[in-house]
Amino acid sequence: MGKPRHAEIAGAGLGGLAAAIALAQHGWSVRVHERSDSLRMFGAGIWLWENGLRSLDALGVEQAATKRAKRIETLVARDPEGRPLMHRSFGSGDRLMLPPRADLYDALIARVEELEVDIELSSTAVGATKHGELELEDGTVRKADLVVAADGVFSRLRETLLLTRRVDYLDEGYTRLLIPRRDGDPATEITEYWSGSRRLLYDPCTDDVNYVCLCCPVDDEAGRRVPVDKETWLESFPTLGGIVERIEDTGRWDRAMRVTTRAWSSGVAAVVGDAAHGQPPNLGQGANLTFQNTLALAEYLERESDVATALTRWERKERPLTDHIQRWTDLYGRAASAWPDRFAHRRSQVLEAVTRIPWVDRQLNRAARHRPVGAR
Repeated sequence: MGKPRHAEIAGAGLGGLAAAIALAQHGWSVRVHERSDSLRMFGAGIWLWENGLRSLDALGVEQAATKRAKRIETLVARDPEGRPLMHRSFGSGDRLMLPPRADLYDALIARVEELEVDIELSSTAVGATKHGELELEDGTVRKADLVVAADGVFSRLRETLLLTRRVDYLDEGYTRLLIPRRDGDPATEITEYWSGSRRLLYDPCTDDVNYVCLCCPVDDEAGRRVPVDKETWLESFPTLGGIVERIEDTGRWDRAMRVTTRAWSSGVAAVVGDAAHGQPPNLGQGANLTFQNTLALAEYLERESDVATALTRWERKERPLTDHIQRWTDLYGRAASAWPDRFAHRRSQVLEAVTRIPWVDRQLNRAARHRPVGAR
């Protein structure tokens, strides 16, 4: 047997760890560089759709990641009067589960340790070349058959490779947090409540906690305040006091971002995750696309001995779906938050009608119902 191919990965977030697992499972030697001095995950809950769950299964982490997660049966969006604007049901082959983000991250960490992936902490990557060179902050240069940039929306590596087309700051943002669960809370239904330009998303998460997301425009100073200004959110959602009162002085407000790349690779260097296709969480597909695309990356590299050729084929086949979801998550956000208040009643009428059109349903759920390359 020849020497295994080697990959250097920048970033030990969800995308970096998923890429490391996918490559290691195909016999690659892998080293991951993480700029922090420990592996830790920020955030609350995370939506795992069927495409993400199938990808995590192929990566060997689905059961561990979802062991405490609620299995969602329905997703409903409601207007201020409580009328349903959109309804989505889930079956055995079309699943949505909602674990705490920390559970997912812990499962990925356990898997990379099982596969003996090398993780270097306090190791900051500052540049990469198309020839397979990863430059570290201390001046060290690591050479590899493949370099993977998984260093987030503001990826330094993506820009050293000249792969950035646009990084857009969007006009809305999100405060995401966990609240204590109470007896009587809906256990299997996600509800997104709309009121003017604000949204409150309630998600069953585990037997102990629920996941809540507060969305508002960037100009809504009271809405984006942390700790959360409960009074102003109760004004928008007066019937949801039982949820709002449980919000603690935690969480953080993040502005929505969208990343568009010129390409997903240059030579033998690739970008994955938010570095490649960062997007607002309106359709909950950001992480799921990351898992399916990193799984596919390893599969295309397995089929093609030349790394640069494999990366080109990977993008040509996999990127159209990701671009499609980026467009539709933007459309959803504009419909939800950018509709003038004086036309709110028309929004309810239009959205209730439009979301019942089968073609629209297929566009919104194209990724969720996609079978990832490499999935069992």
